[in-house]
Amino acid sequence: MSLKVLLFNPRSANSKPRIPNSILQIAASIDGRHEYIFVDGNLEADPQKKILHYFKEQKIDIFGCTVMPGPQLKQAIPISKKIKELYPHLKTIWGGYFPSNQPKSVLSSGYIDYIVNGPGDNTFPQLLNAIETNSSVEAIKNLIYINEGKLVKTAKEELLDLDKLPKLPYEKLNEFYPLQKYLGKTYLGNKTIAYHSSFGCPFTCSFCAVVPIYNARWKGMSAQRIYNDIKFLKEKYKGDAIEFHDNNFFVSEKRTVEFAKLIKDEKMVWWGEARIDTMGKYKDESLALIREAGCKMIFFGAETGNDAVLKKMDKGGTQTGEQILKFAERLKKFDIIPEYSFVLGIPAETEEEVDKQINEDIEFIKKVKAINPNTEIIIYTYSPVPTEGSEMYNNVLASGFKFPEVLEDWVSPAWENFDLRKNPLTPWLKPYMIDKIKNFETVLNGYFPTQSDIRFKKWQRSFIRTWSGLRYHSGFYKFPYEIKALQKIWKYRQPETEGF
Repeated sequence: MSLKVLLFNPRSANSKPRIPNSILQIAASIDGRHEYIFVDGNLEADPQKKILHYFKEQKIDIFGCTVMPGPQLKQAIPISKKIKELYPHLKTIWGGYFPSNQPKSVLSSGYIDYIVNGPGDNTFPQLLNAIETNSSVEAIKNLIYINEGKLVKTAKEELLDLDKLPKLPYEKLNEFYPLQKYLGKTYLGNKTIAYHSSFGCPFTCSFCAVVPIYNARWKGMSAQRIYNDIKFLKEKYKGDAIEFHDNNFFVSEKRTVEFAKLIKDEKMVWWGEARIDTMGKYKDESLALIREAGCKMIFFGAETGNDAVLKKMDKGGTQTGEQILKFAERLKKFDIIPEYSFVLGIPAETEEEVDKQINEDIEFIKKVKAINPNTEIIIYTYSPVPTEGSEMYNNVLASGFKFPEVLEDWVSPAWENFDLRKNPLTPWLKPYMIDKIKNFETVLNGYFPTQSDIRFKKWQRSFIRTWSGLRYHSGFYKFPYEIKALQKIWKYRQPETEGF
């Protein structure tokens, strides 16, 4: 006997759909043991209708849902709730960063039974076996559930050898949704592949949602395994570019160089995420090879130019403001575009200090652009992450900040903006500070339109840049209504909303 599982990927954004690697990873773990169905909210006009149709036509035993913070909650919450109302004996399992970081509100909702807290390659099939045999789940690692009214977190499992995991069932997904629909036109190419080559990150940044899940651990596939998968997707589905959605693709210089040598002759363009202090140690010949092999842009968490704040973020000691500037300049000679993200609005002892830090970060961003104008800049406002033992998070709690206790509250507009790190409900960040950050971002994107918005025409870039120049150089960012109007009319998308 086997169970029937429906795996749901809620709609994640208003941009193009990407290969749903999270649910494919889970599907691979049960392939051949249990039947499964895919529903992708990114490709369904009404995913709830599609899901309920499957429930009426077939006996579904398990509803599995991957949930990242932000837009995915809009579908994940109401659909999970509706299914539980109609089928109360069904077991509902959530995975992803959101439930792992907010387990109390998720499990107290009454319609989520289990949370897979990290990789589910062993956890998910073991949980299905326990459900099928009505046996205990307490020995299953990477699991969160409620037992006798108490929240239970089981032990963390060691990260697995990714090369030994089964291949993702791309062809099974293709039976439900043509895989070509996931290979869209982007800044990188005409048919861009979304791919995960590693789990976790070996660092402990105090504002990062990855840290509580992986506890400073990282494990990557071999360069050969990555190449084999990419080669298959290129030959079978005509993929011509790659977005590596790893938390930190470039941890190992040796692995990166090996992959670059393998992929070089395939003429593919690619992008990934890295740390400045890690890649700063790469040899010049490694960076040259990476560019020659097709790496066009790399995302870095610059965060701030203030060394004291970097230390608060648990990035101090290994990353400095001077290093951020020098590395942007260094990448220029290799023709690799650095994509720097900054986190503004870090808590401080006084309102004046918070505002001062914001002003300093704005000036620092302008220094980066002066050194390397091609540097892409993404600006976020600081949103707390429940990292136990972090001094920054303890200060956040002391300020009176609280996360919602009721799951449905997370789909309110205010908390959605919190999840997107655009307008957090933090008591130390005042409305005028948020306006200042947003206005500067508008002017910055007017003077330096992102290259990743492939629909933005050359003449539009030239016009809006000329219009924004006086504001940018004079430092007058207030009320940039004319720039906002042009961006709206021309449907300009900033780097974080375009995503490529």
